[in-house]
Amino acid sequence: MSERDSRGVLTLTLQRPHAFNALSEGLLSELQSELHTLRRDDSLRVVVLAAAGKAYCAGHDLKEMRASPSIEYYRSLFALCTDVMLSIRRLPVPVIAKVQGLATAAGCQLVAQCDLAIASSEARFAVSGIDLGLFCSTPSVPLSRNVPLKPAFEMLVTGQFIDAEQARSLGLINRVAAPAQLDAELESLVGTILAKPRDAVAMGKDLFYRQAELGLVAAYAAASETMACNMMRESALEGVQAFIEKRTPRW
Repeated sequence: MSERDSRGVLTLTLQRPHAFNALSEGLLSELQSELHTLRRDDSLRVVVLAAAGKAYCAGHDLKEMRASPSIEYYRSLFALCTDVMLSIRRLPVPVIAKVQGLATAAGCQLVAQCDLAIASSEARFAVSGIDLGLFCSTPSVPLSRNVPLKPAFEMLVTGQFIDAEQARSLGLINRVAAPAQLDAELESLVGTILAKPRDAVAMGKDLFYRQAELGLVAAYAAASETMACNMMRESALEGVQAFIEKRTPRW
């Protein structure tokens, strides 16, 4: 389910509470379709990825996976999941995970893949496929890009849960709030982002992830080019002029 406000903030809500919002093929396909469409939406400012019910996302739908045990099926399923994760990365706006409950396996992957994450103090996180004999390989990709390697590997080989405060200290999430304050904490972050120029945020998100995959010299070259191009945008010229004139920018 998607809901959009007048500011360009769109909330995508996982709606399989009876199944702990497990990522069935149908749910993954819906997410991919929504994210693909949003990429072309120039009025979009922020995407919030939320969930209904007690759990945020319990990972893949294991009953569905067990019903079709073939290498072709599994390759297709994980390729679809990868497309969803990469679509989050390719959106030109920040994607914020709003985690109200349990996030395990591919659900934890979803949180790690989002650009930002806010969690209830009651939320818990794990990459617990190993408990079923299945190493969480695809979740390990964004997890190891959020969390230091040794804690990430410990999570992957033990399957043990961490709480919201541990997740914040490791870098998996940005903020923790009491359940009743989760919406307010999300709005605080969203409001701060909306106060910034969309084009600068889009350029910054693209560069932020590109440079992380490059060597130091190449990263600086990419960052310098992005900054030079950013400086030529009207929003940056106005922002700098406003600073000089000691006034609020008129974006």
